[in-house]
Parts: sequence; structure tokens; C-alpha cells
Amino acid sequence: MTTHGGRWLKIRTLHTPELMPPLATLTLYLLAGTAVGLLALFSGIPAAPLAGALIGAGVLSMSGRVETATWPAGTRTVLEIGIGTVLGAGLTRTSLEQLQLLWRPALLITLSLVLTGIVVGLWSSRLLGIDPVVALLGAAPGGISGMSLVGAEFGVGAAVAALHAVRLITVLLVIPLVVRLVSPGQ
Repeated sequence: MTTHGGRWLKIRTLHTPELMPPLATLTLYLLAGTAVGLLALFSGIPAAPLAGALIGAGVLSMSGRVETATWPAGTRTVLEIGIGTVLGAGLTRTSLEQLQLLWRPALLITLSLVLTGIVVGLWSSRLLGIDPVVALLGAAPGGISGMSLVGAEFGVGAAVAALHAVRLITVLLVIPLVVRLVSPGQ
């Protein structure tokens, strides 16, 4: 109960999550993420399984019906190694050869995106009153998985993941349309 202008208001509290063994809670999160991640495959959007898993686990977490999952020690390290390995495996000799030709645009694009991310992050924080760490990491260029892991190191992984999920889905829907308009033969 609290007062508002001298009147007592009853504030309804959210349902307290069911207490379950940590392994059962973790299993529920994995099932929710896997189910929605697999359903997202049918959308045809690149990185759909990642976004779907994020939505599935996020909806379960936000429902308040289940405790937050407690991940075994070292899980984040294993995930970071896995993501780094997946990204690193995509770098080939051809990538290096292309970078020799494209280093100037790569440098210009990278600097522009990083500086824009900093400006937009700080501006969003100040204008919208959100945590500067969330705003900076949410506005930073980068993939949803990598930036979410960086956010988790600062204790804001879920918020950063949400911002990047919105950005990623928007980019995946808008940019292909723009490319088709600019290059009709592609």
C-alpha cells in the first residue's frame, strides 16, 4: 500500500515465480528458446533462430511465472568461445584478399558507425533517461549475440539484447527492400 495525495492505494504485486529446481528452470528456458527459435526458421529472416530463441526465453522470463535461470559456471565463457569460433571460421583467405581491397571503406564505415553509435547512445540516454551503459551498448554496431554477451558483463545483457533484436529485425526487413530499389537487377 502507498499514499497518493493523502489516499491509500493498493498496489497489485506480480505473481511470485514458482520455486523449481535450478535444472528444471534452466530446462524450461532452453525449451522455450529452442521452440520459438525453430519456429522462427520458417520466417526466412537471416538470424531468425537467434531472434526467435531470444523472444521465446524472453517471454518466459518476462511472464514472471518462472524464476530467472541460473546458468552453470563457465556457460558464458563457453558461449563466447563458440560465437568467436563460428565468426572466426567464416574468415577465409578470400576475406583477407577482399580486405586488402576494401580496407578504406571498412575503416570509414567502422569509424562512422562507432562514432554514430556513441552519439546516439549518449543522446538516447540523456533524452530518454535510460541507463547510459544500456544506451551505449544498445546503439553500438555489432551482432546481437556478441553485444548481448558484452552487456551481460555489465549486468545489462537482456536490455542490450532487446535493443539489438529490434534493430536487427528492422534492418533485416528494411535493408533488403532498399537494396532491391537501388539495384533492381540483383
